[in-house]
Formats: sequence, structure tokens, C-alpha cells
Amino acid sequence: MSDDTNDLINEQDDNNETITKVTGMYKDWFLDYASYVILERAVPAIEDGFKPVQRRIMHSMKDLDDGRYNKVANIVGHTMQYHPHGDASIADAMVQIGQKDLLIDTQGNWGNILTGDRAAASRYIEARLSKFALDVVYNPKITEWQASYDGRRKEPVNLPVMFPLLLAQGGEGIAVGLSTKILPHNFIELIDASVKHLKGKRFTLLPDFPTAGIADFSDYKDGLRGGKVRVRARISQLDKNTLVITEIPFGTNTSSLIDSILKANDKGKIKIKKIEDNTAADVEILVHLPSGISPDKTIDALYAFTGCETSISPLGCVIEDNKPFFVGVSEMLRRSTDNTVQLLKSNLEIKLGEFEEQWHFASLERIFIEKRIYRDIEDQETWEGVISAIDKGLQPHIKHLKRAITEEDIVRLTEIRIKRISKFDIDKAQQKIDALEDQIAEVKHHLANLIDYSIAYFERLKKEYGEGRERKTEIRTFEDVDATKVVIRNTKLYVNREEGFIGTSLKRDEYVCDCSDIDDIIVFTNDGTMMVTKVDSKTFVGKDIIHVAVFKKKDKRTIYNMIYRDGSKGPTYIKRFAVTSVTRDREYDMTNGNKGSKVWYFSANPNGEAEVITIYLRQVGSIKKLKWDIDFADVLIKGRASKGNLVTKYSVKKIELKEKGVSTLKPRKIWFDDTVQRLNVDGRGELIGEFRGEDRLLIITQSGNVKTILPELTTHFDDDMIVLEKWIPKKPISVIYYNGEKELFYVKRFLVENEGKEESFISEHPDSHLEIVSTDWKPVADIEFTKERGKERKDNEAVNLEEFIAVKGISALGNQLTKDKINQINLLDPLPYEAQEDVPAVDIEVVDEIVESSDSNASSKGSSQSDDDDLDVDDKGQVTLF
Repeated sequence: MSDDTNDLINEQDDNNETITKVTGMYKDWFLDYASYVILERAVPAIEDGFKPVQRRIMHSMKDLDDGRYNKVANIVGHTMQYHPHGDASIADAMVQIGQKDLLIDTQGNWGNILTGDRAAASRYIEARLSKFALDVVYNPKITEWQASYDGRRKEPVNLPVMFPLLLAQGGEGIAVGLSTKILPHNFIELIDASVKHLKGKRFTLLPDFPTAGIADFSDYKDGLRGGKVRVRARISQLDKNTLVITEIPFGTNTSSLIDSILKANDKGKIKIKKIEDNTAADVEILVHLPSGISPDKTIDALYAFTGCETSISPLGCVIEDNKPFFVGVSEMLRRSTDNTVQLLKSNLEIKLGEFEEQWHFASLERIFIEKRIYRDIEDQETWEGVISAIDKGLQPHIKHLKRAITEEDIVRLTEIRIKRISKFDIDKAQQKIDALEDQIAEVKHHLANLIDYSIAYFERLKKEYGEGRERKTEIRTFEDVDATKVVIRNTKLYVNREEGFIGTSLKRDEYVCDCSDIDDIIVFTNDGTMMVTKVDSKTFVGKDIIHVAVFKKKDKRTIYNMIYRDGSKGPTYIKRFAVTSVTRDREYDMTNGNKGSKVWYFSANPNGEAEVITIYLRQVGSIKKLKWDIDFADVLIKGRASKGNLVTKYSVKKIELKEKGVSTLKPRKIWFDDTVQRLNVDGRGELIGEFRGEDRLLIITQSGNVKTILPELTTHFDDDMIVLEKWIPKKPISVIYYNGEKELFYVKRFLVENEGKEESFISEHPDSHLEIVSTDWKPVADIEFTKERGKERKDNEAVNLEEFIAVKGISALGNQLTKDKINQINLLDPLPYEAQEDVPAVDIEVVDEIVESSDSNASSKGSSQSDDDDLDVDDKGQVTLF
């Protein structure tokens, strides 16, 4: 029995275990199949950037090309002479090439990459080769040919593509055991990179997607395995209740994007009223929001929970020398550019040979006719004699020729017609020879300066075909969206304090707050135990719950004030702390760890408030002072593992709140990072200022709108924002604007009175526009006047805007700046003004982090503070608050 017929061989050992060996068909045929799929179907070649089916389509289109459109069905049928597969695979591959709008000039409904609509049937649509394809893809003289699958025709091994086509179009394929995903790049940037490579300069390549969008390429890794690209839709706020999506991530379409938004809405991750798809030539998806829903928060939620943000993992795999080869996009471009140089060289060498052959025969023809050698054959009776006579007659005149005369040359001379000999013009013949010599010299010059010639070639491509191919995808660095901060609170949290249960299903018990199903909940119990756990329908966390709330990650300002008794009869301690670096579902003891400890007083303060409380002692023995006040502002903030400060060693009767406190925390420093258009507290970008809880941001736009907002880190900003600073309510805003109705410039100064409301401070006339705006106390404007015919130019005038007009309402027209025609208005340095400074305070610095517990039931009661990895950073240094 042979291996081919016996595919499975079973052997039994002494223990009656069966060992199955893979042989025959399973071993050999599968490897053959895998090799075929990798080499002949799924992975493009590095030489020309085509998969076999794409190469055969392009070859067939060249066969059929006559400058007019051909039915795609006809092209598909013609391609089947070279491609041994069905028409559907060929038609699909051709549509993909056509949608990339580079090699094929399409006509008809070829589908829409934005909406995901499919192309019409191949019998209804037409195509022809684009001018670019005819320019860079074909050259039969330097093409290597091979027999087609049935041996009847010749097809190219690789097309002589003189352009980094694979990087321009991108490529994707799944083979057996490997895959490839090469992202598309910008046409102009590829040419610029090729020129830089030829000049020996460094270059960087980043993808550019036909669907535009915004992309973060910081982890692209040159398109190699392990890289990642994050792509986002472009979302902007149309009005206070409407968002508009105008660009979508690569790899998605409007249908799939809308489906993902609707699913997120159904799951309660976001909240929308309705969604409209107005996409035609350009993307336009309107997302209508219910009243009271924050547009900024919804934009982040769309990125966090829908297809508005996708992650793409590139993988540069190509075929080289009939083997798969993993390579980055920079190396792909270098190889493509070097290959283009070699193809240009081959083409020049072929041209040089052709020109030299033309020059050789033109010179022979001139000698043959001018010296009347054709008369030497009149007396010859044999063919050999004719050849010999011509050869003999040419010999005295051929010393200047560049190669020896062959019999083939002489035969060509004998084929010259008598009519041509009789009309032979020596001057025209010499002009032709001179022209050929110029062409030969030019080609030799190009060969001697091949790199310069190649650079000129790429620059010609850019000039002729680069128009309209500018970058579509905006390059930006993204910040991760914290899902817990943007998710819609889609459920309610309840607590049974006595029994120790929390959850979303305890609807008969006490309501705590709205929450989402991805939130973390922090719980404190009367014995001083703390736990952080995920929201669930019902979770036991410990009896006698005294505090339960949604836990905020990276919240540096929530301070817990606590007074507890150490043990059943021990002294009483006071402490202030922030909760950081905890393990989820693990119990932590906030007391000193002795059995019988009890919490006398507890408060959670979202902005570090420090209240004043009154201590009452029991009348025991000779205690003289039974009542006194304690201000939490006098207590140091330490780590949660700290013991605290001694309050009293006597028995406490009760503790009461005397008065509420104010925040003792230093104002938060907030920066604006222009790269990502976001606020942050990490020191990135430009410092805006220090903000307390009630402080707001002032935003002014070029369109003439002003508003104040709370400095939330999730805020999105309009592209036309021109002023972003800390708002000082008593500080006036000075404006010079052009009134379209009056056709004059006006000056106005006003205060923002409606917090949180966006208002316009220029007229609604379509020609009205904002000229300058200043938030300085005493701004000065420089007025440059237009020179009028027949008059001298009026000197520039400096205007003190504070003296020019008093502060009025935001809707006031203002005062006319001047009746003279103005050429330009510029702001000068403001006049000095002494403003009151804020009193500085001391900040705390904490780190919030949740570590997933490997054992959700792990308990560290009484000993958790000894774990080094769970200690707060504040344990290493106390910070005093004023």
C-alpha cells in the first residue's frame, strides 16, 4: 500500500495507545495548497505590488485597450484566459482596484466605500485604463513573460511598475498560515519619500485613508507586525442637541457605523434621540441628542463604545523570490524606488540600442545611395554576388560606423525601393542622422546621471497626477477615553446598609445614585472596612454600611475625613486620606486593625472640604472637658494606611457636625494641549491657570461667540476658537468688529453675565466679522488707514480701548471706531494694570489605580496596610493643608 493511498497509518504500542502519523495527501497536498494560496492568490508581490488576479486584470485591460470604455463583463471574460478561477473573484478584484481611483478610469455604479453599497453587475459598468496606469505600469520591451496556465498565451511574470503602487493602494489578504495588511499611503508623500531616498535623505511614511478621518500613528512601527493605528471619525457639534459625523474611520462604512451607534444606545452606553444618514458624495451622519445630554461627553462616548474609533493592526507581508517576506513600509518604498531606477535604466538602454540601430542603418542607407553602390549589383546574376558586391562597395566608407556590417544589414539595403532612391535628399538624411546623434547623446547623459533622471521622473509624476491627491487623514495624537467618565448612567444603584448588600436589583432598598454597568463602587462599613467592587445586580460587601458611592479613577481631590475608636475600648483617632492604588474586591481596614474598632464619624468630600465637628465625651470619673471642637483643616492628609492623630483616650459619647467646610486643596493647574485639542492636568501644552471648584474657562470663537464652561478634561473645542483662558468675571472683553449692515468698524466692551450660555457679540449680518478681540484690562489697538486717491495717507492711530468706550451689555452695538477707510487693525502691547493675585495654597498629589484581584474573595483585614504595593504615595510624605 503506497503513501498516496494510505493517508493515515496507525501504530499501537505496548500500552494499546494509537499513534496517528500524518502522511500522503494530508502532508504533501496540504503544503502544496498552502503554498499555492500564499503565492498565487492572497499575498501581493513586492516587485509590482499586484496579486496574481490583479496583475492578470491589468494585463487583460492592456490587451483590450483602444482608448474607449469596455464592459467590465467583457474584461472579466478576457481575464479568464489567464486566471484559472471563476468570474466572480475577478469581478470583485476589479471593483476593488476601480474604487481606489488610481489605475482604472470607471464609468457607471462602482459602489461606494463610504456607504458600503456594492457595485452594479459587471454587465452594467465600464472601465478603461487611466492615463497614470498607461504611464507607469506597462512597457512590453522590459517585461518578463511566462506561459499562461493552459499554455496558450503569454502573461507577465511581473508588470514593470515604476511607482510604489503597493503602498499607494494598500493590500490585504488572508492565506494559509499567514496574512498581510498593508495600509494605503498618500500619493504625493510617496513620491516625496522616493525623491528623498534617491537624494540619500531620511523619510517617514504614514498611512492616508480614502475615508479621511483622524488617525494616531504613534504606534505604527513602520507597518510591521505588532504595530497599531487608531482611527477616529470626525465628529463636531452642529448645535447644542446635534452632532454631525463628516468623516469615518478606514475599514468602516456609514451603515456599520450607524449600527454600532444604535447598539451602544440599546445597551445604555450612550443616549441618542435619533440618527439620520444624509451621506451622498460626502459623509454626513446627524446624531440627535435628547435635552440635557452633554454633546462633549457624547462625542467621547461615541469614541469609547462605537465604531467611531477603530484600531487597525498592520502587517507588512509580501512575496519576494517566491517566498513570503515580512518587511516595513520604509523598506518597501526603498525597494520599489530602487526597482524603478533599474526599470528606467533598462528602458534607457533599450532606447539607446534602438537609436544606435537607427543611426547605423541611416548611415548605411546614405552611403548606399550617395555613393551609388546600388549600381554595383546590376551585373550580378546570383544572390551571393549581389551581397558580395554591396559589401565590397561599402567597405571604403564605413570606418566611422560603430559596429561591423552584417548580412542582415545588406539585405535591408536591397529592399530599398527605386522610388525612394530617386527622391533621396542628402540634407534631410543628414538631418535625420544628426537628430539621432542628439537623441543618443541625451540617452547617454541620462544613463550617466541616472539618479537625477529618476528624480525628474518622480517629480513629473507628481506634477501631472498629483493634483487633488493631497492628504485626507489628519495626523493627531489621541488620549485614551476613560469609559467610566463618559458612559451614560443607565441604571440605579441601591444599598441595604444593615444587611450589607449593594446592587442594581435592590429596588426596595435605599437609592444611592445613578450608575453604569462598568462603574466601580467604593464602600465603607461601620467597622472601618473599605472595598472597591464592580457594579452588579447584588453584591455582599459587609454589614452596617456607612458610605457607598461610584469610585472615580484618577480622582486626586476626593478626601475622606474619619474619626474611629481603636478596638472595643481603645482611644479615638482622627485621620484624613485619599483612596489610591487599591485591588478590586479586596477588603482594607481603615482603622488600626484591632478587633472591635468602630467608626464614630465619616465624610467623603469631593473637593477636599474640611468641616468642623464637635466631640462629646461620656461623664466618667473626673474628666473636666466633655466638649470641644475640631477643625479637619488642622489635620494632615496622609495615606489611607496611616493610624491618624489621637483625639482622646476617653470614651466618646457622640460626634456632631458643627459647620460645613470649604475646600482646603490648592487650585488645580490645567494645561491645554493644542496637539490633541484637550485640557489636561499632566503639564502638557500651555498652562491656562489654577482652578478652584467654582472657576470657569472663557472661550471666544472667530465667528463672534463667547461662553464660559467648567474646565472638564473631556471638553471638545471648536476649530475656530481664538481665546481660551481662565475667566475673571469682572474683567471686560474688548472687541473691534466690522458691522456688515453699517459697513463700518465698531468698538465694544462687555462682561459675560450668563454663565454657561453661548452668546454672540457681533451682528448677525452675513458680512459682519470679528476683527480683533482682547481680554487685557487696558488694551491698545493700532489703526492703519487706507490711502485714498488724491490725498496723503493718514498716519496710524493708537486707540486706548478702555478710554474709547465704557463697558456695556453684550448685545450693545458699540461705538463707531472711525469714518475713515481702514486697511488693517493690530493689537499693541496693553497698558500696565495691577490685578489682585490669588493666595496660593498647598496641593496634595495622589495616584488612583485599580488592580484586578486574582482572588476576588481575598481578605486582608487588619494586615492590608503592610502590603508595599498597596500603599498610597502619600504614606511617604505628609502634606499640610491650610
